[in-house]
Amino acid sequence: MTIPVNSFTKTYSRKTVLSFPGFTFHEKHIYAIIGANGSGKSTFARIAAGVLTPDAKASPFSNTDISIGYLPQKPFPFRMSLYRNLMLNGSGSKAVDVSRANHLLEALNLTQLSSANASQLSGGETARMALARLLMKDYRLLILDEPTAAMDIHSTLQAEALLKSYRETAGAAIILITHSLKQALRTADEVLFFREGILMEYGSAEEILVHPKKAETKEFLEFYGM
Repeated sequence: MTIPVNSFTKTYSRKTVLSFPGFTFHEKHIYAIIGANGSGKSTFARIAAGVLTPDAKASPFSNTDISIGYLPQKPFPFRMSLYRNLMLNGSGSKAVDVSRANHLLEALNLTQLSSANASQLSGGETARMALARLLMKDYRLLILDEPTAAMDIHSTLQAEALLKSYRETAGAAIILITHSLKQALRTADEVLFFREGILMEYGSAEEILVHPKKAETKEFLEFYGM
């Protein structure tokens, strides 16, 4: 199955901050979007997730029935237990939701915090909680904006393993916005490089991160240590 995204633009105060040419995402693939601050990565994520409107005021998806899960850069913890936060995004079947919640709590090392007030968690704990809450449902498209930025190394690797597993079990296409080039190389099937609001280059993770063709991509990778 494929998920085509139509071309769109986003303009603020007569300045176009993103001009996306269109792209087709495939199920069971992880796509990493990389680029410097201000390159349009988060704008793309917010428009694709439906929380920001492009200039044309229409969804960039031809198929508007696609189920989309979105995790913003700053996830919000509701003032209730961590466990209840997860159940807010349940499927409606108690047995299924309890089993899935327990699996996610264990996979992200959150079991011992399940009864803690989510509003009092640390930054890394909140990030893990928010990821677990999102993964309580199956989506065709999952959009994650810097989901592991607040996590330590161990938690980051756990989260990456969980996303790879989710890709297979849910059959989802996953879009991962990341500043970590090593994370992109570890997790992504394909990489999209944004520069100044333009999709400059895309291809397999190895093609983009190891053997890029564009001079702009090479410059970016060299500056950030690849």
